[in-house]
This record gives sequence, C-alpha cells and structure tokens, in this order.
Amino acid sequence: MGGNQTWITQVTLLGFQVEPTLECFLFGLFSVFYAFTLLGNGVILGIICLDSRLHTPMYFFLSHLAVLDLSYASNNVPKMLANLVNQKKGISFVPCLMQTFLYLAFAATECLILVAMSYDRYVAICHPLHYAAIMSWRVCTNLAAASWVFSFLLSLVHLVLLLRLPFCGPHKINHFFCEILSVLKLACADTRLNQVVIFAACVFILVGPLCWVLASYTRILLAILRIQSGEGRRKAFSTCSSHLCVVGLFFGSAIVMYMAPQSRHPEEQQKVLSLFYSLFNPMLNPLIYSLRNAEVKGALGRALRKERLS
Repeated sequence: MGGNQTWITQVTLLGFQVEPTLECFLFGLFSVFYAFTLLGNGVILGIICLDSRLHTPMYFFLSHLAVLDLSYASNNVPKMLANLVNQKKGISFVPCLMQTFLYLAFAATECLILVAMSYDRYVAICHPLHYAAIMSWRVCTNLAAASWVFSFLLSLVHLVLLLRLPFCGPHKINHFFCEILSVLKLACADTRLNQVVIFAACVFILVGPLCWVLASYTRILLAILRIQSGEGRRKAFSTCSSHLCVVGLFFGSAIVMYMAPQSRHPEEQQKVLSLFYSLFNPMLNPLIYSLRNAEVKGALGRALRKERLS
C-alpha cells in the first residue's frame, strides 16, 4: 500500500482476445443467441400471463425464471456485444461494480427459484391431495419474494466487501464482463476474506439448494414409479425432466466455475463457463420448457390459433 498507487476510475474488459474476423463472427453468433433469449423468455412470460390455464404455482415460478433469464442476460451480454465491435473496450468502475452486484443477485435468485420449483413438483407429485393447501398463492408469493430479497441482500454483502478494498491496478479485466473473481484481481490488498465469503455463499446458495433439489427428485422419482396410469406417469416425467435439465445446466456450470480449484480451469476456460450461465442457459431454458412441456406447447398453440382467427 504505497503512496504512489493510482486509484481506478475506468477499466478495460479484454473479452475473448481473438482475431478481428473471429470477433465479427462471435458478434453475429452471440447477437442471434441474445435475440433468441429475449424472444424465448418473452414468449414464455407472455403465454403464462395471458393463458389462465397456466395460472398455477409451477408456472408462477417459471415466470420468475423467465424474468431472471431476461435480466441476467441483459446485464452481461449487451456490453460484451459492444466490446466485440469496438476498439475501446472500457467501462467506468462504478458501472462495473453495479454489473457485478446485479449478476450475483440474479444468479442467487435463480438458484432459489429453482429450489422453489423443485419443492412445488415434490408437493404436486408426492402429496397431491394437499397440494392446493400447501402451495397456496400466499406461500408461492412469499417464497418468490424471499428469494429475491435474500439474494439481493447477499449480493449487497459481496458489494460492501468489494468496496472496502483499494483498487489500484492493473486496469484490465481478463473477462467479457465484470465477473467478481476477475474484479478481485484488481485489488491491491488482501482479498482472502472476499474469497472465503464467496466460497461460503456458494456452499449455501449452490451446494445446499442442489442437494435439496436432488433429494426432492429422488422422492419424486420413487413416487412416479408408483403411478399406475401411463398417461399420468408421462405427464409427471415431462414436467420434471424439463426442470432437471435446467437445474443440471445452471448448477453444473456455476459449481465448476466457483468451487473447483482455480488451476483446473484457466481464464479462457472461465469465460466459456461464464457464457453457459450468462447466455446459453437463459437461451436454452425457454426451449427446454416449451419442447418438453405439453402444457406450454398447448398454450402456445392456442395463442397462435387465436392470433390467426383474429
């Protein structure tokens, strides 16, 4: 902590560091992915709002997931796309910290919403006679509100711990957005407390929820195998398998990113992992739910027929 340190006001996002022609290709590819993310999640959100048959707890949580995917992608991707076509890849440090805060908050909220969705499926399949009483609208609203509030408070803790650090260089972040581990490398002080809090938060927000989800689906699988009706079994598998696909993609990439030893995945590999949960997952989620869920496909078909008739 010498007297000659320079405080950071602006940083450069190095991005993918590839040839200009490849940058143009990536810009086009990621723009298409981002457009599909906005379109797919927007369609899912619109269908759930407009179709009264989807006004159930399961689709209430799915609408929150769509909002999160829209917010999560929009927090990270536009700046990444701009940097792919601009020579100047700078970002002011305050917006950089804001981007870090929001992506942590949206990611944590998505973890908890996925847990709420698994609990909803567990109650629906294992305790169908008590489903309406257990998963009342009051309970669903409280679960969703608690997920949002707790996640933003947890993200605020990370932000406060970041702000206590002096940032004096280097002025470059080797990432395509202000990811927290990359931002910590700009600090010119001991960041062990930040690292410990990040790891503890991952245990609480990733490992804990994942164990809950796996335990819930173990019970659900056993209950499905006891269903006598073939149609009922197919319907249960349809809704649960789509949710498990989303859970596997999201939790898998996040755990590898934040809980595996750093030596296992160098910085370029971290960027690829970050793409999974900031671009690919938000794009794939509506596809998984629309292609594997008969109720969503039915609602979409009814909406399209209604549009043609009008």
